[in-house]
Amino acid sequence: MIRKLSIFFGILALAACGDIKVEIDTDDDGDAEVSIGDDKQAIEKSLPARGPGAIIAATTKEHWVSADPDNTLYIDIPQGRIVVLLTPDLAQGHVDQVKKLAREEYYDGLNFYRVIEGFVAQGGDASDEGAAKPIKTAATSLPAEFDEPIPESLDFTPLGNIDGYAQEAGYINGFPAGLNRKENKVWLAHCSGAFAFGRNNERDSASTEFYIALQPQRYLDRNLTVFGRVIWGMEHVQSITRGAPGNGGVIAEKARWTPISSIRVAADLPEGDRLPLEWLDTSTDIFRELIDARRNRPEEFFYFRPNYLDLCQLALPVRLTPGPTSEDEAE
Repeated sequence: MIRKLSIFFGILALAACGDIKVEIDTDDDGDAEVSIGDDKQAIEKSLPARGPGAIIAATTKEHWVSADPDNTLYIDIPQGRIVVLLTPDLAQGHVDQVKKLAREEYYDGLNFYRVIEGFVAQGGDASDEGAAKPIKTAATSLPAEFDEPIPESLDFTPLGNIDGYAQEAGYINGFPAGLNRKENKVWLAHCSGAFAFGRNNERDSASTEFYIALQPQRYLDRNLTVFGRVIWGMEHVQSITRGAPGNGGVIAEKARWTPISSIRVAADLPEGDRLPLEWLDTSTDIFRELIDARRNRPEEFFYFRPNYLDLCQLALPVRLTPGPTSEDEAE
């Protein structure tokens, strides 16, 4: 009976996520085989009216949010500028820490020294502990903020289907995130471009070393603190020299390290030196339409539609702020 109830309630949970076709066969011993698949006809009937490209093209300036200079980092390396958006909602201890480090110019002259193909690019001070670069105003260690209680005013846009790493997955102010209402916990996800602090085995040992995820690393969710994401210049991150396998990704030859010219808070630079970036507001109806169009692509090219969207497969649309149009000038 317990087994049958488990199957039944499992099917109910999946069915709640969308149109699901379920077949149950029982063999001579009474063992059940459950076959779960999408109802293709139902999917075809409910296809979005337009694809992702058409949705983005239909946006107006009201659908876009300008990057807040006080929550934007510029990481300058020889390949170019990397722009990191910091979360205004979660992990504020880590956000404050990296701003202090940037403002005391801690990272200037340091390096990306540990870079693992398909994993992360880690930057900071690779010196032995006794020779480490001194910290002036920032903390020497931070309380972990792997997850935290769900704020009452949190603007969460759900993904709308099951997720293997969270009770619910979705987007918070441009950031992919996980949420568990039963535990009253929320956290940012390790998708490509996630910006986080590294740590030792001790929970509260993060301090200065940061990393950028080169690919999704969702198994790290709730084990390290994500508090930002790369929104511009990810191609520069991907071009950073990799370390050799078997050495933990640490690049043995210092000459092959990628130097960090500087890390700055955008608000501390003259306005003319900032990149005028904006991102698609993830709380809007048009973003929800984009989610549906990525879950089941309506274009004729697609013959198979999975009725599923992975959290990390919907890249946040980001653009340079368009110049004023003749209509804007007339207003």
